[in-house]
Amino acid sequence: MLKQDRLSRELAKLANTETNGICVFPKDDNFSVMEAQITGPENTAYERGVFKLEIIIPEKYPFTPPSIKFLTKIYHPNIDDSGRICLDLMKMPPNGGWKPIIGIEALLIAIRMLLETPNPEDPLMVDIAEEYLRFNDKFKRKAREYTEKYAK
Repeated sequence: MLKQDRLSRELAKLANTETNGICVFPKDDNFSVMEAQITGPENTAYERGVFKLEIIIPEKYPFTPPSIKFLTKIYHPNIDDSGRICLDLMKMPPNGGWKPIIGIEALLIAIRMLLETPNPEDPLMVDIAEEYLRFNDKFKRKAREYTEKYAK
């Protein structure tokens, strides 16, 4: 019951707060699966894109982090072809920074910030990270092309 109570409060807060560029809604009655939408941050290659994400809530939430993946194809060094995201906040300690106080909203804000500022030092896609570092204009062009093709 802790999981459902916590998620009900989180969703109510999200509904009553203007969270720029983030929308979340449950896909089932027991909050096991949610869908989120993130709009691409302004002045980035992802601008004007709408990216869908799937959030799987574990039974032990909030003591265990949710699993979040992109459903929309995206060109990014920290997001692989299957939509998995490399973000420390989504991992359990000692290797990750998950804490029960973080919540869904904070994770989605962090993911949106990752779109603004990729972390090429901890990539899932090494070739894209290399391109981001060495040929940034080429990276931005490809990321814009993916956004136009998949996130509209």
